[in-house]
Amino acid sequence: MPIYYYDEAILRRKGETVTRFDKELARLAEGMIAKMHEAEGIGLAAQQVGYALQLCVVDLRESSADYNYEYNGARPPKELFMPLIVINPKISIAEGAVESPFEEGCLSFPGIRGEVIRPDRIIVNFQDERGNKHIIKCDGLLARCFQHEYDHLQGILFTDRMLKPMRALIEPEIKALVKLTRESKKKIP
Repeated sequence: MPIYYYDEAILRRKGETVTRFDKELARLAEGMIAKMHEAEGIGLAAQQVGYALQLCVVDLRESSADYNYEYNGARPPKELFMPLIVINPKISIAEGAVESPFEEGCLSFPGIRGEVIRPDRIIVNFQDERGNKHIIKCDGLLARCFQHEYDHLQGILFTDRMLKPMRALIEPEIKALVKLTRESKKKIP
């Protein structure tokens, strides 16, 4: 399961709504979790591994970042519900949320980071791999991670959210990544 890098068309495709909750979907999600961990990421969207689906995975168990959350109306230890398989998510901005900047990275943009402004508190309604419905209210890095992955599911990249001066700073790195992506396509028979 390769991770697709910037300039691959799949990264711009909006994911289809998932309607079949079967073993194949569960296997894909488990494979995505393994790939995310292998790449040392905290989130991974289906588009990043070649599938245009409303599916992403999130795991902040190893993060030392401070964030608050409420999962299905409770606050269980994160080890009990992470890694999360997030299907057909809907995000709303929580009351009192403030937009704040934070430096983000992306597994589809290796080594490239940039500041993105996002709301600091959100509510996420989603389904798991069995179709069960869940709700998470969160802030901090968890809220940012959900928004970053949700954008992927809509065909939006974190570089699209950057202010022009920030994007200009990393433009040489992005051009180099585009060149690398295009060269790697030529090598595939």
